[in-house]
Formats: sequence, structure tokens, C-alpha cells
Amino acid sequence: MSLQSTFAIIKPDAVSDGNTGKIIAAIEENGFRIAAMKKIHLSQAQAGGFYAVHKERPFFGELVEFMTEGPVVCMILEKEDAIKAWRDLMGATNPEQAAEGTLRKLYGANIGRNATHGSDAEDTAAFETAFFFSNLEHC
Repeated sequence: MSLQSTFAIIKPDAVSDGNTGKIIAAIEENGFRIAAMKKIHLSQAQAGGFYAVHKERPFFGELVEFMTEGPVVCMILEKEDAIKAWRDLMGATNPEQAAEGTLRKLYGANIGRNATHGSDAEDTAAFETAFFFSNLEHC
């Protein structure tokens, strides 16, 4: 296996609930290196552009509204097999179905307010990383 990068977001619910530090600690405790990190407050246009792949889905409007309700923390994470490792650490999209000890089980409220986001494939990670970070912003 080789080092891989993935993109991660700590969503507004987890930030407002004061769980940012706990989630970052879990990331580092699980062997990830944080190559870049920033806290931002997304505009409607930014959230809509980021989630454009879901534009035709019925939950799109709610998702954009949620992602703009407060600050988020965006990160580039590195580790061997980072995409799978981050998705495993996050847990199932629905916190009710997530395994014990996963971030979504610990900090998510429901399928719509589930604390974290992570890329699901290499091409998605590349798009999502480039959406939020310039080459000068990660090392």
C-alpha cells in the first residue's frame, strides 16, 4: 500500500456541538496525518457547488441549508489506504446504523446531521480537495 490522500469535513453540527477537537484527536489517534486544515463558513453558492452531484436529489436543499448554518472544518488527511480508513472511522452515513466507536455514532444525530463527510473514491477526493484547497495550502 502507498500513502493516499482523502478529503474530510467536520460538519456544522459537530462544530457547533464542540466536538471538533475530539474528532481531530480521533483522526490523529488513528494514524492520519493532517496535511491541511481550515475552518470556513460556506456560502449557499459554495455549498451548492460542492454538493452539485446531489442537485437532483430531494435532500439537496436541506443539505445546502445545513452546510451553511455554521462553520465547517475542512481537511486533507493522509494515510495508507486513507479513503477507506477515513470512511471506516466515520462509520455509516446514518448514525443509527453506524458501528460503536465511529465518529458518526459518537457525534451524529441523524442521517442528515451526521457530523462528518469523507470522499468515497480517489476521483472524488481529488475534486473535493481542489474545491477547498490550493496546492499552496497543503504540505
